[in-house]
Amino acid sequence: MINGYEAAPELLKDFLNYMQTIKGKSVNTIQVYFYDLRVFLRFIKLHRNLLPESTDFDSIDISDVDEKLLKTVTLSDLYSYMSFVSNNRSNSAYARARKVASLRSFFKYLTNKAKVLDKNPALELESPKIVKRLPRYLNVDESKKLLSSIDGKHSIRNYAILTLFLNCGIRLSELVGINLDDIRNNSLTVIGKGDKERTIPLNTACIEAINNYLKVRPVEGVKDKKALFLSERKQRISKATVQHIVKKYIISAGLDPKRYSTHKLRHTAATLMYRYGQVDIRALQELLGHESISTTEIYTHLDEQQLRNAVDSNPLANFNVSKNKN
Repeated sequence: MINGYEAAPELLKDFLNYMQTIKGKSVNTIQVYFYDLRVFLRFIKLHRNLLPESTDFDSIDISDVDEKLLKTVTLSDLYSYMSFVSNNRSNSAYARARKVASLRSFFKYLTNKAKVLDKNPALELESPKIVKRLPRYLNVDESKKLLSSIDGKHSIRNYAILTLFLNCGIRLSELVGINLDDIRNNSLTVIGKGDKERTIPLNTACIEAINNYLKVRPVEGVKDKKALFLSERKQRISKATVQHIVKKYIISAGLDPKRYSTHKLRHTAATLMYRYGQVDIRALQELLGHESISTTEIYTHLDEQQLRNAVDSNPLANFNVSKNKN
């Protein structure tokens, strides 16, 4: 059960159940919908002066929100809400775009499926423009330095974790979800976003790191016998623990923990595969589990030297009319 979900109004519960059971959205996605829409429903109660202005925003009860209140929502209200999350809650353009997507889905459901609304107020709601920045990643030397910095009590396990991140480009949630039987025939099967399954071939470094870890992986007293990576308490390792491990070794390697994280290791793997492996963009999309090719295209960024090499490789690069005339 999502924390706070039981206090949601019935219409919101129905929407979340619909998105999970009918639309097949993952638990993580449902949780994001819930958090985003809870903020909106709290806002609309304040916006309609149903509560004193001094009310603590994060403690506002939304369980009494009904279709009568939702029928009053206009496009203008939605833009006021976007202004609120930008100015009062410091939401980035990316966070606001996600909230727009949540609102669109919610009001589309209320209008087309639940038949609660006659008109969809979010139909013309525009999403803020997101400036796509090139992803941060470690270069080859920095990646080797990071792997070389691993030591300590659980160094064999931690080395396997970072090796998978840097070679396979898997997500944090995918790594902690790996089971022993997900590794077969030198391949790894992971469950990605939207509960979509994909298979990633394992290279020599990954195979060796996993085999070395399996030799020391606890067997007795294990609480989750299926899990590949175990914590100190012999249960499936948590996301927070993995994030702590990565941060620890990023600092040990002399790198900036504010610039690099588990997700930046995914960027690193993708960038290195594309830059040095001459990987087709469609193959990279499949390996990373991206639904849209446009998401994968951020890894096709080129450095200055590659651009210079491309220009210099032009067959006309050394052609000079005056020299040829002489």
